[in-house]
Amino acid sequence: MIISASRRTDIPAFYTPWLMNRIRAGFCTVPNPFNRNQISCISLQPKDVDVIVFWTRNARPLLDHLPELDERGYRYYFQYTILDNPRLLDPKTPPLEQAVATLQALAERVGPQRIIWRYDPIVLSNATGVAYHLDRFTAIAEQLAGYTTRSVISVLDRYKKAKTRLQHMAKQGVVLIEEPASTWPGLPSLMTGLARVAAAYGMEIASCAEEIDLTPYGVSPGKCIDNDLIFTTFGLHTNPAKDAHQRAACGCVASRDIGMYDSCLFGCQYCYATASFAQAQTHHARHDPLTSSLLQ
Repeated sequence: MIISASRRTDIPAFYTPWLMNRIRAGFCTVPNPFNRNQISCISLQPKDVDVIVFWTRNARPLLDHLPELDERGYRYYFQYTILDNPRLLDPKTPPLEQAVATLQALAERVGPQRIIWRYDPIVLSNATGVAYHLDRFTAIAEQLAGYTTRSVISVLDRYKKAKTRLQHMAKQGVVLIEEPASTWPGLPSLMTGLARVAAAYGMEIASCAEEIDLTPYGVSPGKCIDNDLIFTTFGLHTNPAKDAHQRAACGCVASRDIGMYDSCLFGCQYCYATASFAQAQTHHARHDPLTSSLLQ
């Protein structure tokens, strides 16, 4: 079993004490996002967990606990998001210098092959076009060279949860490009540029759940929860079948997610996992790190 921690919230950044308590207890409980009365009990015992995939923008709170995870016999790798968007888009994410330093420290502990740098999602707007993203991607890639071997990208999908926030953002001066990315004239130069930069800094580049075929531009379709990466890194064979619960364009293999929606505090305006920032704040304030579920 692969544990996803988590597509729904940033567990390392905000809920590391809860995670470590559940690791020590050997299990957690996860309510169904669509039916809170339906609760699953998920084993976190090392014998039952093949790999933990951490999704985060700030792994700093987890760093000191990595030796314990190692001693207990857990295998894990990181999907690590570092962007450098205008603060209007990402108001509370760690500053670039801090984010880079944390990823570098993490890589020094676990190795670059266990860290996937996510430049994701790519927001196309009047303020963040081709030149902007190529400049920011290059600046970040230069600093991450040698600390990761893979970059993952995707173009922003507009989710219903974020519709009102994105409309409000437009009134403040950041207007999303209305044209679909597949027909947007700037797409070829952006993607070929990203691929060229990644290669220059020793990284392969792949897309995440992207319906657009980016292979002509040098970007291959990727799997974030990746059985091939797991085998290469840990020598472990896992089920290669696609996760039927993910979107059609997603190539990930099956996993169990232990996070919960509406609990992340980063406040990214385009976030699909948070319908209400106020509710996320309330949930976090009520969070008890000693309970079996992330939220009660």
